[in-house]
Parts: sequence; C-alpha cells; structure tokens
Amino acid sequence: MGQRIVIVAYDGVATLDITGPADVFTEAARQLGDGNAYRVELTSMGGGARRTTSGITVHSRDLARVRPRASDTVLVAGGGERALRAAVADDGLRRWLQHANGRVDRMGSVCSGVFVLATAGLLAGRRVATHWQACGPLANMFPDLSVDANAIYVNDGRLWTSAGVTTGIDMALAMVEHDHDAALADAVAAALVLYVRRPGFQSQFSQALIGQLERSDPLSQVTAWIRDHLEEADVERVAQAAGMSIRTLHRHCRDRLGLTPAKLIDRLRVEHATTLLSTTDALAKEVADQSGFGTVARMTRAFDRQLGVPPREYRLLHRRGLDAG
Repeated sequence: MGQRIVIVAYDGVATLDITGPADVFTEAARQLGDGNAYRVELTSMGGGARRTTSGITVHSRDLARVRPRASDTVLVAGGGERALRAAVADDGLRRWLQHANGRVDRMGSVCSGVFVLATAGLLAGRRVATHWQACGPLANMFPDLSVDANAIYVNDGRLWTSAGVTTGIDMALAMVEHDHDAALADAVAAALVLYVRRPGFQSQFSQALIGQLERSDPLSQVTAWIRDHLEEADVERVAQAAGMSIRTLHRHCRDRLGLTPAKLIDRLRVEHATTLLSTTDALAKEVADQSGFGTVARMTRAFDRQLGVPPREYRLLHRRGLDAG
C-alpha cells in the first residue's frame, strides 16, 4: 500500500509549506516507479477549498473523515499569524491530532505548524525546530520544549519538525532517505533542481538575510562593517565603527537578534567560513585566517557550537570527495 502523507492545512496556510514536501514525496514515488510508494493527501478540518498565503486556492479532504493508519506521516503546515491562531484554537483539529499521535508512523510540522502540535500537548520534553522568528515565542509559550534555534529541521524519534518554508523540503528529503536511502533522496533533489541537499544541523540563521531586512536598522550597517573586517573585528572596534557605546551595541544586538555582539561576530565568521569551505579549495588554516578565527582550533570550536560538526565534516557534506586540508 505504501505510505500516506497527510498534510494538514487551513485557510491562510503557507503555500510552500504544503507544496514543498508534497513535491518531494511525489517525485520519490516517481523515481521508485511506484505511484503508491508515497501518496499525498492535503486535508483540513471540514475539507473543501482553502486559500493559501500567496492567494492560491487549493482543494482539501475533510480531515475528520481521515482515519489515521500505522504507516501514515502527518505534517501540520505553518501559516500566517491570524490563520495559525485559528488553527491552534480548533478543538476538532486538536482532538484529531491527539488521536493520531501514537497511531501513525510519523508526526511532524513545517515552520509555525509546530505551535499546533505543541498546543495539542504532543511535544512535551521534545527537541523541536521552527522559523527563527518564532523560536523565542515558542520557547516562552512552551518552556518544557527544547527549541533548537539553529537547526533547519529536527528528528526526535517519531517527531519531525522543520524551520521556515523551504526547510520543509529538506525535512521531506531526509524522510525519504530514512525510508529508503541517500541515493533516492539525492535523485529527488536533483530532479527538483535543488542547489544542495542540506543536513538538519545546517544553520537557518543567515546574518546576510537578516542584515537586509531593514536597511534603516543600525545593525544592518554593523553587520556590513563586520563582514568587511572579519580578521580584526572585536566588540570594542565594532562599537567604535558603529558610533555606539558597547552597552548600546549590546542592547541593539540583544533586542534585534537575541545575540551578544561577540556571538554576532562569531556567527558572521562561521557564515563566511562555510562559504569558503563549500566553494573553494582553500586549506583549513587559510579558511580560518580569512574568516577571522586565526586558528583552525578556534574555528572548529565555533563550528561545533553553531553547527554541531567540525569544518572538515561540513566540507565533506557539501563538497563530497574534497580534502579539507
């Protein structure tokens, strides 16, 4: 019979949260030559037409009429804030998820869909991922959770959770690999023309993107200066370049990014180092120097803290067969 992928949607659901994983599983079935290997069903409480965040209307099956099976994977998609509040408050959806939990093979969420699972009481004591903007609110609302603010997806036993939007694709590929092998997951990624298949520990927190969110934000100029001066950057120099006191710089970094200035510098150095490791043949010592770490040992400690893997393993994962030096 194969596996059924039950994707839970609602009005205001994020389009890519449903279509990304759906395309991965559908392509995997095509690669296997078995249309029943994975069968995707888009569902919602009450069923019918549902409008997504991008204005597209999709048709869904009534979730209340779906009987959970042992071989099922249930994925709750994320959505806009108002839509998510309605989904969290839906007693019928909560009861269905509670009934399905323990009966299905896998339970998971994409992006902010994790709030629906948490509200249903299905995540107590678990390690989870969600969009970086939602990590703080999730941790505050559910202090019994271990919220991994760096991972793009987390697999904790039968539970799978992913960060924002495109990471649902990465998580679905990891599920395909778990069910079959890496060769099939790679073939699916190639068919979908993905640039790289990212492991779960790949950091979702891109300072390059955050620095571009608001050009008027003083930290936009701060991050730009750090990138241009990675080898010499320290908290005192950064504060001087920004025309701020160290105390003001700390406040801006804490309020805007939830980081200390020192951790911001380290994040930007790791970001630069990952680019060099995945796109050049530079030796590890050269990468450490150009990224401002100075030594390979210091770079390795930063990688372990932020990504959970050393630089050499990161390079092997992203450039197979390339010697890290």
